[in-house]
Amino acid sequence: MNPAPDLRAYLRTLDVETLAELLLEQAGRDSRLRHELEVRAVVHEKVGPVLDTLQRLLDAGTQADLTPLARRMLDSLDGASTAERRRALGLYAQACAKHPPEPRVLADWILRTQFGEQPWPRIELAEFAEALGDDGLAHLESTVDSVLAERPGPRRDTARYLAEQLAEVTGDVDGLLTILKSKPPSQDVHLKIIRVLREAGRHGDAIAYAARTIVQADRPRQGVLALRRAEFRRNPNPASYRALRTAAEQLDRWPSERASALVLLAERDPAEAIPVYRMHVEELIEHKDPSCYREAALALRELRGLHRRADTAEDFALYLADLLETHKRKTRLLIEVRNARIAIPKRRAMPMSA
Repeated sequence: MNPAPDLRAYLRTLDVETLAELLLEQAGRDSRLRHELEVRAVVHEKVGPVLDTLQRLLDAGTQADLTPLARRMLDSLDGASTAERRRALGLYAQACAKHPPEPRVLADWILRTQFGEQPWPRIELAEFAEALGDDGLAHLESTVDSVLAERPGPRRDTARYLAEQLAEVTGDVDGLLTILKSKPPSQDVHLKIIRVLREAGRHGDAIAYAARTIVQADRPRQGVLALRRAEFRRNPNPASYRALRTAAEQLDRWPSERASALVLLAERDPAEAIPVYRMHVEELIEHKDPSCYREAALALRELRGLHRRADTAEDFALYLADLLETHKRKTRLLIEVRNARIAIPKRRAMPMSA
């Protein structure tokens, strides 16, 4: 029996217009989905401008206390998308850093969002640590410890996540190591344990742990990497590129493998290279680092050339417009794109309502 196809991987290869058409077609058959999409569209039209205004005020360094406004914005996000909630959380964290609310009030709000029934994204406590202070963090820790004593379930899973965040924020190295070692073993967990040990100055422990876990596992992983490399060479596409990246990252060899993969793509048909180059650009942006933004801009220049060779220059302009709209808060990225001598497309006008 053939395994089920990886639909998530396939959907990621589709352009925005195709995905929109698929959703609209399904919404025509499913009244509940149509209603949900309509609600989200209305909320987005209301939320987006407010978030933009709040962002501009914070970026301008205003001395006004925007924390209450940012909080009211968060409390009125019923029907908003996960991306909008995540953006609003980031803006609230920025506002709290400048004008902290009462620590226990902030801690109680964080607990309500994380343990409540509404689908809130997980909070990064490091963004709120300064505003919480010792008193707020202690209040959080007390509640988290109580939930950890409950029966297994979603609440306790959330408490484990918060306990790990608290250990990192408060510098509880031994507590953090205990939490990490209780997790199912994986490459990410092993690497994080090694990083925590090194940052704590326990270099001997870090080396010993790496020898017990990472080094012994390298040999079979090298075989997997070789298979993924051969698969990508036979059929370079987003799915095989993603599989190659996963295998190479497990051996901490992705930068060199990525360079080889991009050289291979440069020699192939542009139509094959374009979707993979787009993934490459977006993975660089994910790092949120100035040097990676610079690399992303250079990769965009290469992508522009591929589109020209494929006679799809208009598709590149649309892609770039959507990309910059998605990452419009990353002003450094915009600067690097301009430095790479790439024309910034004008934002597409929104259709006027009747």
